[in-house]
Amino acid sequence: MNTSDIRVEKGHAEPEEVAAITAILLARAASAPAAPVTHRRPKAGWRRLEREGGFRAPHSWH
Repeated sequence: MNTSDIRVEKGHAEPEEVAAITAILLARAASAPAAPVTHRRPKAGWRRLEREGGFRAPHSWH
C-alpha cells in the first residue's frame, strides 16, 4: 500500500492515525460475514391452471 491509497480530505492526520484507521477498516472487512447463498428460485407471478382447484366462486378475488 502506498500513500495515495488513503487520502485525508479535511484536516491533518499523522501517519499513526492513518495506520490506525487502515487497520480498523481492514479488520472490519476481514470479519464481515459473507452474504448467505440462497438457491431458492423466485416465486412466479402467475399460476398454472392445471394446479388450481376446479371451481372458483364468481365472487371470489382469486
